[in-house]
Amino acid sequence: MRHVSYPPRRRKNEADLTPQTRIFLGCPHGMVDAGELMGQNIREKILTHIECRRQEIIGFLRELISFPSITGNEKEIQHFIAKRLEGLKLKVDMWEPDLEELKKHPAYVPVERGYENRPNVVSLYQGIGGGNSLLFNSHVDVIPVGPIELWKHGPWAGEIEGGRMYGRGASDTKSGVAAMTMALETLLQLGVKLKGDVILEYTVDEELSGHGTLACILRGYGADAGICCETSGLHIQPASIGRIWFDITVHGKSTGIQRKWEGVSSIDKGYKIVQAIEDLEQMKISEVSHPLYPNIKSAIPHIVGVFKAGTYPSAFPDRCLLKGSLGTVPGEDSQKVKERFREHILNVAKTDPWLKHKPPEIRFTGYFAEPSEIPVDHPICKAVINSFREVVVKEPEVSGRKGAADTRFLNTYGQTPTVIFGPGSTDQMHALNEWVNLEDLIVAVKILALTIIDWCGYEYP
Repeated sequence: MRHVSYPPRRRKNEADLTPQTRIFLGCPHGMVDAGELMGQNIREKILTHIECRRQEIIGFLRELISFPSITGNEKEIQHFIAKRLEGLKLKVDMWEPDLEELKKHPAYVPVERGYENRPNVVSLYQGIGGGNSLLFNSHVDVIPVGPIELWKHGPWAGEIEGGRMYGRGASDTKSGVAAMTMALETLLQLGVKLKGDVILEYTVDEELSGHGTLACILRGYGADAGICCETSGLHIQPASIGRIWFDITVHGKSTGIQRKWEGVSSIDKGYKIVQAIEDLEQMKISEVSHPLYPNIKSAIPHIVGVFKAGTYPSAFPDRCLLKGSLGTVPGEDSQKVKERFREHILNVAKTDPWLKHKPPEIRFTGYFAEPSEIPVDHPICKAVINSFREVVVKEPEVSGRKGAADTRFLNTYGQTPTVIFGPGSTDQMHALNEWVNLEDLIVAVKILALTIIDWCGYEYP
C-alpha cells in the first residue's frame, strides 16, 4: 500500500457517520434515510444513493460551469471547490505553483505567465489503513468561448436541453471534476470508511502546459494508482496521444505589386509546405500502428491551423508564418518525430528552385505533450472495467484517448500508473456549443464510487 504522509484529519464519531435523512429531487424513492437502505448491500446502497442525488450532482456541474475559468482565471472556481471539500471535513491543500521550480523540471513547457492567483487545489482523505491509495486528477481551466454569438446556449449558463448540459467546459472537463467529487462525497455521506487514501487533484493550466499536475507531483502527491477524469466518453483509456506544436517561417522575394512577376510569393511557397505536411501525415498513417488506435489516422493528425502571410492588401507577400501540430502515439519517440518532420520539410524545400536557397525556418515551440500509456491489464484498468460492467451491464470500450492528457506526468514522473475515464466526450472538447450527456455524468459517478471501494477497501458500520 502506498500511503500519503500528511497530518491526520479529525475523525468523525459514529453519530456523524449515520446517513442524514434528506429529500432528493427526482429520486424514485422520495425520502431516503438509513432505515430504507438497511436491506441493501453496500454496492446497492451506493448506486441508490447516487441515483437519488441526481439533481444535486447535476446542480453541482451547473455551478462549476458558471465560473468562467478560462486558463489564467482559475482562482474563483478553485475557492468554490475548496469550500465544498472543506464542508466534507476533508483536508484541503491550496497553493500557487512555483514557476521557478517548474522551470527546473525536464517536462516544463515555456509559458507566458506564472501562477499568481492561480492556485491548485488538492483534497486528502486519509484511509484507516490496510488498503491501496487512489489518486483522481482533473483540471478546472477551459479554453476561450470563441464567438459568443455562435453559442445557442450561454457558455456559462449550464442550460439543459435534450438530456445534455451545455457550456464551456461541460465536457472538457468540468463533468470529470463533478464526477470524481460526487463519487467520494457519496461514500462519505453513507459513512463508508475507506482503508486506502484518496487524493482529489483539481489542477490549473492544463490547456496550455499541464503544469498544474506537474506541480502536484513536485509537491509530493502520488498513489498506488490514478484515474484521470479527462474526456473519454465513458471509454476506459489506458493510453493518450502526444502533441507537438510547430512554427514554420517561409520567406519569399519582395517586389512592388506593379512588377509582381519579379517577386516570389510566400503564399505560394507556404502552400507547398502545407502540402508537404499533408504528405508526411499520409506516410505515417501507413507506417505507425497501435492496438488501442485501430484508426490511426484520427490519432496522429498533422495539421496547419494558422496560415499568416503578407502585411498589406496592396503589398507583395514576402513572408509567411505557418503554425500547426503533430500527433504521436505511445511507442513513438518525440525527438525522432521532430527530426523526421524537419528533415522531410527541408528535403521538399530542396526540390523547389527558390526554397532550396531560402529554406523554411522550423521551430518547435509552445505546447508539447508526450504520449503515454499503462498496460491494458493493469489492476486499475481492471477495477474500472469491472465497475463499468456492474453499472452499465455490458462490456466497456477500451481505447486510446485521441487527445493529450496529464497522465503523461503521472505515469512518467509521479510513479502513479493512471487510466483515463470520464463522462465528457473528446469529440466535444473545445467545441462551440460544448455539451455533456447528463446520463453519462450519473453513470460515471456510480462507476467511480464502486471503483473507490474496490480499490481502496472499506469498512461499513
